[in-house]
Amino acid sequence: MLYRESELTISFKEVKPTKTNLINLQKRLEFASKGENYLEFKRDQLRQNIMDFWPKYQDHRSEFLKIFRKAMIKLTKTYEEMNKSDFIMISKLSKIQYKPGVSIVNEKKAGVIVSNILFELKRKEKLPAYSFMDTSHYIDDLVDILKDFFDKLIEYAQYEDMGLKYSLNYKKINRRINGLKEMIIPNLKSEIKNIKDIIEENERENFVRLKKTKDMIQKKENSI
Repeated sequence: MLYRESELTISFKEVKPTKTNLINLQKRLEFASKGENYLEFKRDQLRQNIMDFWPKYQDHRSEFLKIFRKAMIKLTKTYEEMNKSDFIMISKLSKIQYKPGVSIVNEKKAGVIVSNILFELKRKEKLPAYSFMDTSHYIDDLVDILKDFFDKLIEYAQYEDMGLKYSLNYKKINRRINGLKEMIIPNLKSEIKNIKDIIEENERENFVRLKKTKDMIQKKENSI
């Protein structure tokens, strides 16, 4: 359970200096302190997950950029050997042969919802949608590279999404901890101290008043 700031915020000026309100504020302070400890535990857990995640993210990013460069080089060489309009026509014809399928499954890891993208490219026809005589000899290599490219792209996208969500969740938890440390808990402690001081002052005044009343009664009894 995460503790919301709205559950702990209180208008201190409206609190009357009574023992009942003092007890209620002390309970709120205890609740806020437990919330701070819990959120710090969640933050430490998330920080460890980020540290474990970061090397994997860098590896997937490096692999994606590597195959991206490779695909761009092959694409450029293909353009050099055949004009762009012919290449676009081949691309459109190739769409008939392939049937892509994508599904997304969400799961929770360390309090963060992450998405797993499942991609499948089914090929209907085995023969290519182009002749070998009129096309660049790089195009077969490009087709093979692009299959790996999409796999690496999806893997990298998943890690990119996971990293973003880890970052946003860490900032959210950090903001709540700061709100508790810098505003809610200090305000509660200050109000508890103020009410304690007022109650103690009232008790002293009552004691003095009772003592004076007792002395007056005793004087009257002695005068009779």
